[in-house]
Amino acid sequence: MQTIQIVFLTVLVFFLLVSIHEFGHFYFARRAGILVREFAIGFGPKLFSIKRGETRFTLRLLPVGGFVRMAGEEPEVVEVQPGQTVGVRLKDGKITKLYLDRLDERSNIIRGEVKSLDLEKEMFVSLDVDGDEQRYGLHPQAMIVSRGQETQVAPLERQFGGVSTGKRAMTIFAGPMMNFVLAFVLFGVYLQLSGVPVENSTKVFVSGLEAGMAAEKSGLQKGDWIKKVNGVPVEGDSTRLVEQIQASAGKPMNWVIERDGKEVSLTVTPDAETGKVGIYLSPEMRRAGIGETIRFAGTTMVDMTGRIFEGFRKLIFGEFKLDDLGGPVRTAEMTGQIAKQGIPQLTSWAAVLSLYLGIFNLLPIPALDGSRLMFIGLEAIRGKPVDPNREGLIHFIGFAMIMLLMIVVTYNDILRLVKN
Repeated sequence: MQTIQIVFLTVLVFFLLVSIHEFGHFYFARRAGILVREFAIGFGPKLFSIKRGETRFTLRLLPVGGFVRMAGEEPEVVEVQPGQTVGVRLKDGKITKLYLDRLDERSNIIRGEVKSLDLEKEMFVSLDVDGDEQRYGLHPQAMIVSRGQETQVAPLERQFGGVSTGKRAMTIFAGPMMNFVLAFVLFGVYLQLSGVPVENSTKVFVSGLEAGMAAEKSGLQKGDWIKKVNGVPVEGDSTRLVEQIQASAGKPMNWVIERDGKEVSLTVTPDAETGKVGIYLSPEMRRAGIGETIRFAGTTMVDMTGRIFEGFRKLIFGEFKLDDLGGPVRTAEMTGQIAKQGIPQLTSWAAVLSLYLGIFNLLPIPALDGSRLMFIGLEAIRGKPVDPNREGLIHFIGFAMIMLLMIVVTYNDILRLVKN
């Protein structure tokens, strides 16, 4: 049961981090009026799909990220050309369905040859119906039906490139921003769960146990208050307690602990070689106040941000080996190990991962949000967008390189697991 719980918590952490990031893109795209075609968690083949409103929400096979597919970011899959025979269904004089195939099976449609059309600006389709040219307006939410799939048309003002550079920049930045917000909240939650040490505390508690070690075998439990060791009161001095344990390597020790208001006497024998009993200690804790929580979350984010950039610096200057890098497998492994330590530790780890994800996505690497923000900024300075084909090619190359690196580090992770 514990293994199932740890796997569930590990998957939950990844799902939360990716979902909150993509929700940032999704929410601000909707606020900007951009048509969001798909909100996806994962890449590769679809495992689950459901459509709500204009957006299809999908869960995909490879849990290595996610994406929000917005109209106009890439060429539309469905194209309609002059000379093509189509069928249209009208409502209040406007086209609501545009059928490209299986026309003989459609009922209540007008069939004709496309003479001219504009599906983005003027929003119309002109058809030759039995030698008579008819012009029909296109409903802004009309569907193009082809091969059993429906694709909603996207007027120019509802495409990603059709809104202002400011709205586009906010839509892209919102993903990392939501990771920063989540990290701040999770650091605060961690402090609320773990508490802060009581000043001048006279108590030392068991905060955790290592499986199979002497402390666990003796019957010690998480939350026990350690009152005496070999007749000597501990009185909140955890340093002296550790020294006592190390000095008694291989020798039985008498511990008096308090559990549920009752004193219990236990015999604990430290390991003869290491002088350890496999125990984590903590002082008496109290609940943190709101001000303390906000300050802790803020200072911890600043501190961890510095450590993350220091890691980037070492990576750039070759102070890391390839074997030091970890991919999804190693991250999942570490998350599982931390989940065993308890919810507070997992919460803190999730906050670190969320902060890292936000910072990493803002790096000016092609295919990441940072690179896309650079192109938007360049457009704002130049007054005209970069050639979409060139930008698309750069992002594609960047994505391919990231996927290649992901394969290499994942292969390394699997080799390491096999060797261990």
